Amino acid sequence: MQLRNDSSRYGWLSVSLHWVMLALLVAVYASMELREFYPKGSATREAMKTWHYMLGLCVLALATGRLAIHFAGPVPAISPAPPKWQAQGAKLMKVVLYVFMLGMPVLGWLLLSAKGTAIPFFGLQLPALLTENKDLAETVKEVHETGATIGYFLVGLHAAAALYHHYLVRDDTLRRMLPKRHAR
Repeated sequence: MQLRNDSSRYGWLSVSLHWVMLALLVAVYASMELREFYPKGSATREAMKTWHYMLGLCVLALATGRLAIHFAGPVPAISPAPPKWQAQGAKLMKVVLYVFMLGMPVLGWLLLSAKGTAIPFFGLQLPALLTENKDLAETVKEVHETGATIGYFLVGLHAAAALYHHYLVRDDTLRRMLPKRHAR
């Protein structure tokens, strides 16, 4: 499999980053959902929150890299070509997903900053983006939590669309993003 995209399929780099992003998003959500099983203030609960922060920042870094790769090369065409409304819907969904993948970590960083909480990143301490402001922190927290709920639906809709195209429409939408199987 080639490293970069060509006109018919995504390259190894895009495919790998796509699936690593999925794994990261699952880990980000899992770290926040699973923390509820532990008592407030416990070491495990605090560790889960720290992992949520650090993995969220990894999503920001990876989404930025994916966006750069997207603009650096061709986007493989779907074969057979979908109707125009579906193509436009797919473009809109891609934009919304990138806004989500970039915006949620930034909101999280802003939230920690406004709360006056340290921003950990694998042994580093990242700078606050804002001065401490508890009222702003509450507002940002509500937006971040609402965005997280919307994220479940976005990822689910994205996956459902890929499966719809693969099993019902029978085009190559999903196959373009799967690792290429080597013939033996």
